[in-house]
Amino acid sequence: MRELHDGVEGTVDPLGMAAPLVHAQLAWLAHPQELAERFTRLSTDLWKLQLHSVNRMLGLASSDPIRPHSDDARFADPVWTEYPTWDLSKEWYLAFTRNMQDMLYDTPGLASKERRRAAFWWRNLLNAMAPTNFLWTNPVAMRKAVETNGESLTNGFKNFLEDLKAGNVRMTDPDDFHVGENLATTPGEVVFRNNLLEVIHYAPTQPKVHAKPIVIVTPWINKFYILDLVPRKSMIRFLLDQGMDVFITSWKNPGASMRDCSFDDYLTEGVHAIIECARSFTRQDKVHAVGYCIGGTALSMYMAWANRHFPEDQVPVADWTLLTTLVDFHKPGDIEVFIDEASIRYIIDNMASKGYLDGKEMASAFRLLRSNGLIWHYVVQGWLYGETPPPFDVLYWNMDTTRMPYAMHSWYLRELYLNNKLIHPDALEVAGEPLDLGRITQPLYVVSAEDDHIAPWLQTFRVINHVTGPKRYVLSSSGHILGIVNPVVTPPKRKFWAGEAHRSDTAEQWRNRTEEQAGSWWTDWMDWVKPHAGELIEARPAASEQFPSLAPAPGTYVLES
Repeated sequence: MRELHDGVEGTVDPLGMAAPLVHAQLAWLAHPQELAERFTRLSTDLWKLQLHSVNRMLGLASSDPIRPHSDDARFADPVWTEYPTWDLSKEWYLAFTRNMQDMLYDTPGLASKERRRAAFWWRNLLNAMAPTNFLWTNPVAMRKAVETNGESLTNGFKNFLEDLKAGNVRMTDPDDFHVGENLATTPGEVVFRNNLLEVIHYAPTQPKVHAKPIVIVTPWINKFYILDLVPRKSMIRFLLDQGMDVFITSWKNPGASMRDCSFDDYLTEGVHAIIECARSFTRQDKVHAVGYCIGGTALSMYMAWANRHFPEDQVPVADWTLLTTLVDFHKPGDIEVFIDEASIRYIIDNMASKGYLDGKEMASAFRLLRSNGLIWHYVVQGWLYGETPPPFDVLYWNMDTTRMPYAMHSWYLRELYLNNKLIHPDALEVAGEPLDLGRITQPLYVVSAEDDHIAPWLQTFRVINHVTGPKRYVLSSSGHILGIVNPVVTPPKRKFWAGEAHRSDTAEQWRNRTEEQAGSWWTDWMDWVKPHAGELIEARPAASEQFPSLAPAPGTYVLES
């Protein structure tokens, strides 16, 4: 019966789209009083909308009873307000959308996770049905068609065909960027390579550097050059200009032949390999390690592993930094809508047949989390308006996807996202050692982003409650990418909060006692890192006799598609 249930579920509703919506409807039917109250509230809104409609049809002034949210750019053109027909189209759409979403979020007698999942799938359906997404209900698209004598429609059809050929709604033109030419151009050399990663060591930009190297463990969900985009945005160049000696991971893009590559391999042949390479190259006993996103999760696991594997004074990492990293997956952000037994089983079965998870599938899931901004905006701009997407390095990087090997990713999804074992002492064993975050005593610097929907800051803060040793927590404005790719500029574009954090703190307690600062957290980070980074010594070359160059930066693995 279990196999029959799983088979039917995996065929009919593999991602759990229908079940939460059905559960929400049944829950409302089981609470008639609450349902009547909601209909009363809806009726009130509809009466206001009826009055507004009459006034607009009679040419009388009337303010919109329902206004788009401040970040909703779909109805920004004045035509949606000035012309009664289009104003009413917008208002009726917003009225039903808002009330439906509010009802789903307030569903009585339904678990909060189920409410969020129901609201997510219904929101995506409502977003798809917005009047802005169709030619005959989008006055801006029709106006452009008239003004250009139909050229916008011709160009839009060409864009549609190009997107169809690419198998994706393109957010930027892939021909605008080339890795190693106008992205990832910081000079350096690949000084180590195995079947899982290349280690890039960057050429110094200062005559003297701090003795202790910085080792950066990047996420393998995307490619490493998010930290080395164009020069003015490059964190790598910033670190080099600060007199740091920098090593970074460039992960191989796995195919079917790497299906059995496990998380143990990523820890030992990935994280441990680059740390040992940096130690040997620089002849330093310890390094400063940095982990970003899933790379930070892997680094956290490595720190727990190393504190068990090595004597206390021989742990190869002296201090470390985490960037938008989860270790507690209890509330992992909007991605939670894809996390349940049925969805994980479907993803794992899909990977088992190919040996990997295609990066485009993962990218599509993340775009659904922000479908208006990451899907429908580009449909409207490209297909209806006929506009070519402007060059944008971050969006190019986002489209440059990678694959996940079957063994590693299935283990990661089940043990961390589904079972949340990392926060439980000795519940996970990796590379022969049980992991306990409480054994980590090395000083820690943690950075999160205020608007991060992939690693919410309230959840990333929980690493503070699990590791020991001194900790400094930083909250940057913006989201998962721009909160980290946050160069120092004048005048400041962003802000941050930074302060010491204690194991007994809650996120709210820390935030209430921490003052806002203008600018980039990069400067605060350097103030924290440099006193621990060792004395200034003559800068080391990018390659050496012991570690000769295998390829110039950005290496070969990053170019694999």
